[in-house]
Amino acid sequence: MSTFTTGTAPGALPGLGHMWPLLRDPTAFLASLPAHGDLVEIRLGRERAYVPCHPELLRHVLTDDRTFDKGGAYYDRARAMAGNGVATCPHRDHRRQRRLIQPAFHHDQLKAYAAVMEHETAALTASWGDSEVVDAYPVLYALALRTVTRTLFAAHVDEAVVEEIRQSFETAFSGFFRQMFMPPAVRRLPLPSNVRHRRALRHLHETVEGIVTAYRRDGAAGQGDLLSVLFSSQDTEGGGGLTDAEIQDQVVTVLAAGTETVAATLTWALQLLSDHPEQQRRLQAEADAVLGGRPARWDDIARLPFAARVVNETVRLHPPGWLFTRVTSAETELAGRRLPPDTTVVIAPTTVHRRTGAYARPLEFDPDRWLADRAATLPRGAFLGFGAGARKCIGDDYGVAECVLVLATIAAGRTVHSVPGADTRPVPLAAFHRPRRLPLRLDRRGPR
Repeated sequence: MSTFTTGTAPGALPGLGHMWPLLRDPTAFLASLPAHGDLVEIRLGRERAYVPCHPELLRHVLTDDRTFDKGGAYYDRARAMAGNGVATCPHRDHRRQRRLIQPAFHHDQLKAYAAVMEHETAALTASWGDSEVVDAYPVLYALALRTVTRTLFAAHVDEAVVEEIRQSFETAFSGFFRQMFMPPAVRRLPLPSNVRHRRALRHLHETVEGIVTAYRRDGAAGQGDLLSVLFSSQDTEGGGGLTDAEIQDQVVTVLAAGTETVAATLTWALQLLSDHPEQQRRLQAEADAVLGGRPARWDDIARLPFAARVVNETVRLHPPGWLFTRVTSAETELAGRRLPPDTTVVIAPTTVHRRTGAYARPLEFDPDRWLADRAATLPRGAFLGFGAGARKCIGDDYGVAECVLVLATIAAGRTVHSVPGADTRPVPLAAFHRPRRLPLRLDRRGPR
């Protein structure tokens, strides 16, 4: 039986706790916590919280979703913003929602969605000049958003609606943690940032509600898109299907998860490949052998194992979901410490993903650590980029497939170079971990 250590993170400020290091450099702060113990106490403002920093502890919290329920400041704000969807709902609602949503992510459905991914990726890369300079995240975010909206809605949703959704998401979610830690009384004040946030959130939900209502009215279900699967899904245990309000919550959840996480992962992956030319050449060689210069397709994914390893390694070093909270539903014990009901537990994959005891050379970009024989030697719970247990990300295969298709297509036709002006510090207090600015030059490759 493992023996765990506990400790307290230094440097908490009165009233702010550890908000300053979380704002200034969250990756460095979270990666430093294992030096203080396997379970480390931090302060989120005035609130005491506990961070599991050992693979076994983190996996235990994630797999015991009844005791460590989705709640606390993070999920309170997430539900207020995204609704009570499968990713944000508490334990009591999750099993039914998961059953009803699961058909939308079956293998055959993913193959249908991949056609949209292929089309949008091919259109984007074909639009680039011979030496295109792009700010990576906005470009890849737009790609992911177009892809997920076309995946959700086979019926035509014009570019103006897609752009409205993009603007609403960017405004509503860019300051997620600022809203999360803001006192309720301040959140209600008519400050310009609060007004913009509320207006964007209201517009987002009104737009989604309008699309769902139009689908129901026009009989657009049955077209094979994700939304029509949600409409037709029935609970095998007699609980009926999803209501329109529940469908709207699922749509907002899928829009958020299918854009920010994919765009962030692709952005960090291109940055890592530009900084490691030998790994980029390996990816290009794999793409050349499999694709022969054409865009990647669904049937190619099984023959692009190095691209998949690049995705895994990127998520290890830069998990898009960088901080979540859980709340204990009953008194429990963790690492020998008694936690009373309503104790906040912080889930931060970086604490394990960059832990020396879990990985050899944890700061090194090494896609081959995900070769089957090497991955088998990792401690259980060492990789939790997509969660674990019953609450494991339902769309992880969707997201990984899209990332593999995009990276392989880019590698087949382009060489990625970093250019001056990058600011790879994470956007402060954003919902997902992404760089502030990453300009890249994408040079067309010559004949192979």
